[in-house]
This record gives sequence, structure tokens and C-alpha cells, in this order.
Amino acid sequence: MRKIIFSLIILLFTVNIGKAQVLTAKEIIVKADDLQRGESNQGEMSMTIIRPKWERTITMKTWSKGRDYSMTYITSPVKDKGQVFLKRNSEMWNWVPTINRMIKLPPSMMSQGWMGSDYSNDDILKESSIVVDYKHEIIGDESVDGISCYKLKLTPKEDAAVVWGSVLKWISKEEFWQLKTEYYDEDDELIRTEIASDVKQFDDRRLPSKLEIIPADKPGQKTVVHIISSSFNVTLDEGFFSQQNMKRVH
Repeated sequence: MRKIIFSLIILLFTVNIGKAQVLTAKEIIVKADDLQRGESNQGEMSMTIIRPKWERTITMKTWSKGRDYSMTYITSPVKDKGQVFLKRNSEMWNWVPTINRMIKLPPSMMSQGWMGSDYSNDDILKESSIVVDYKHEIIGDESVDGISCYKLKLTPKEDAAVVWGSVLKWISKEEFWQLKTEYYDEDDELIRTEIASDVKQFDDRRLPSKLEIIPADKPGQKTVVHIISSSFNVTLDEGFFSQQNMKRVH
């Protein structure tokens, strides 16, 4: 009798643990987003813009705090060095030291490629919107490079000011890495695919260090981002992300 009772207790405990571990689609998205950005972070990365007849590599330093503040300082090539981009909430600014000018990026420039890449200004401005501007749904389980993933569909909320008709994401079940993302327009046509790979240790976490951004309708064209270093939960206050500091940061 004692064995039966003990077995039932173990069974109930196991069932409750299993229930506790079931995550909603939004919880998965939040975990993946938090893992990637932390409460704050600073790092270095390179971005190679690949076109059928040429390539161009840009290196940069980056800082961010939460989902509303980020700053990027271009370190090379020489002709772009010193440029700074600032995102504060829903605004984006560009400091260009060669002409001693601060430029606020208008809505008309949002669809343009950032620094000529396949990543748009709008992507940078609304990179955190996957959490707040979309409804989230788990639509299946699939593997990416042999890693078991949740397959999720993100659909814009009715009042959300986003450019995508829908987004599909593959997020690893164990580590919550965002390994693959597909972006679709309102007509359900694939516009762009992002593939993350080459997992490395950065500070207190393991993350993909390489991201390929591949347009669907432009053969031979893509942008490849490599994370060189990244530190998380560093001390940064909101005052760091100011127009005045754009002229001083390096």
C-alpha cells in the first residue's frame, strides 16, 4: 500500500513539473529576446554586405539598454568611421562627423537599407517589436541544423505599425536561440530569411555568433553579421543614450 501511495505521489509530482514547464508562445519569444539582449549589453561586431560584384565590411561598437535604447559607433572603414546611430524609443538619429551634422531619420528613410545592407532602418527602430506588436502562436516543432525547435507564427496586432504581414520563427527548445526567421509581406510572399549559426560563449551565455540576412528575390545578395564580443547586464544609464553623447562616444 505504501508503495502504491509513494508511486502516486511521484506521478503527481512529475505531472505538475511537466505542466510547470509548458511555455506559451509569448513566453518563448520573451525568453529568446531577453537572452539575446539582456537588461543591457555592449559589444563589437562586423557586418559584410555581399553583392554579386562586390563586398563591403563594416565594423562597429554597440550599446543597448532594454528594448528602447541603443547606440552604434562605426569603427571602419575609414570613410564611415565616427558615424553614430542612436535609437531612443520611436526615434532614430545619425551623427555624421565629416559634415558636423546630426540627422533625424524621417519616415521616408525607414525602408532604406541601414549602411547599404539588407537590414533596414525600420528593422533597427522596431527590433524589439516582436514582443509587443505581434500575437504569438506555436504552430509546430521542427529541427534547424539538427537542433529541436519551436516553430512560431507572429501575426501583427491590429493597431501595430509594422511592415510585415507575418513572421515565422524557429527557436531552440533547450537554449532559446533564434535560429531561423522568415519575414512575409501582407500577400504572404517571403521577403527575407535570417539564419543564425556558429554558437559561441559570450559573457554568461551561449549565443549564435553569425547571422545571415538573405533577401528572397535578389540572387547572390545577402548580409552577414559576426558578433566579435558581447557583454551583458553592464552598467548603462539612459543618459548615455543622448545626442550629446553621440559626439563623444568612441
